[in-house]
Amino acid sequence: MTDEQQRPAQPSFWEAFFYWLKLGFISFGGPAGQISMMHQELVEKRRWISERRFLHALNYAMVLPGAEAQQLAIYIGWLLHRTWGGLIAGTLFLLPSLFILSALTYVYLAFGDLTFVQGVFVGIKPAVVAIVLFAAWRIGSRALKNNLLWGFAAASFIAIFALHIPFPIIVLTAGVLGFIGSRIAPDKFTLGGGHGASDKDYGPALIDDDTPTPEHARFKLSRLIWMTLVFIAVWALGIWATLEVPVLKDMGEFFTKAALVTFGGAYAVLPYVYQGGVEHYQWLTGPQMMDGLALGETTPGPLIMVVAFVGFIGGWSKEIFGADSLLLAGFAGACVATFFTFLPGYLFILAGGPLVESTHGDLKFTAPLTGITAAVVGVILNLALFFGYHVLWPQGFDGGFEWFYALMSIAAFIALWKYKIDIMKVIGACAAVGLAYTLASTLT
Repeated sequence: MTDEQQRPAQPSFWEAFFYWLKLGFISFGGPAGQISMMHQELVEKRRWISERRFLHALNYAMVLPGAEAQQLAIYIGWLLHRTWGGLIAGTLFLLPSLFILSALTYVYLAFGDLTFVQGVFVGIKPAVVAIVLFAAWRIGSRALKNNLLWGFAAASFIAIFALHIPFPIIVLTAGVLGFIGSRIAPDKFTLGGGHGASDKDYGPALIDDDTPTPEHARFKLSRLIWMTLVFIAVWALGIWATLEVPVLKDMGEFFTKAALVTFGGAYAVLPYVYQGGVEHYQWLTGPQMMDGLALGETTPGPLIMVVAFVGFIGGWSKEIFGADSLLLAGFAGACVATFFTFLPGYLFILAGGPLVESTHGDLKFTAPLTGITAAVVGVILNLALFFGYHVLWPQGFDGGFEWFYALMSIAAFIALWKYKIDIMKVIGACAAVGLAYTLASTLT
């Protein structure tokens, strides 16, 4: 038999460890790029898991709140090497991003008044407006398949823009209406797009369509209860560890709630993070939030890692350890925000995975997700308008309109939409233009 016809050998724990570590450093491009990287390496090249089993795990991750690419890594790591495999896969997916983003945030805070840094962010901010608007278009073009779903999107936009209804209530309402709607008009709530099965055959896989479910992945009620209790204990221990620092305690509680409503990806939950981090707790300002999104786009890992930026600035600005320990305070805030944001994802996979493994058919609870996804389009559009207002009218409507920034945003959107240019290349080009514009302005 050729190598392509033989089932690959079980990878060692350390072989998988170094793969997940490498993935943590190269996982650029948002969830689509990260999932594509995993598919190419794990399905096509290494054949650790078959196409159908990979997509089955992905479909589960997509209906969960949280970062679907990271939760997919946890799922595959868990299938390969039990609970420790899942913990390692998910954690290594995040750690490089946490350290890189923390370092960049420190540079941003410590040297942000330098002309070079200011110039780079002058160019990045219009790119962020285009990126968020492009995200709304991209999700909307897939999700809004009929007038009813368009209505969901319009209603969610009005709810958050005009009525200032909190994001979790919008998500919950959309999910409930989607569930009810699927009973009344099921054809309206068929999830469009998504990840269908592929007809390509890459050869027999270690975890194949016909291989039995591993013993550790079989559902046991006792294990579900035990894992849930462990999760609650770990969460409570984390909250207890922050009790002496009220700002960190607030972060732990806030980012736990944020983790449970991150349906639709990072762009969807950013308005909620803004409401809490900027308006309620005042850990950072609106313009700083935009800068954090730009940094998140240019670093590996899930885009929702922008929470580390929020936590870093919150710890720094509130001087939680005193004026002489700002770096330590910032890093503590970043760690707390990251820990509580991603902790629930481990529970969803390690406790819920056996339920998913009990059937390899398509999941049947997509109607609430369809409603939520449609509502998310309106929420993201609101976010784009919020960012656009702060970029194009930095002094408010009474101030001047920034035509140069508007042209940059339009050019960036066209590059993303029409020419399919990579997001990081668009950000890099805008940063270079912004730097040149700032340097030219200082010389005149």
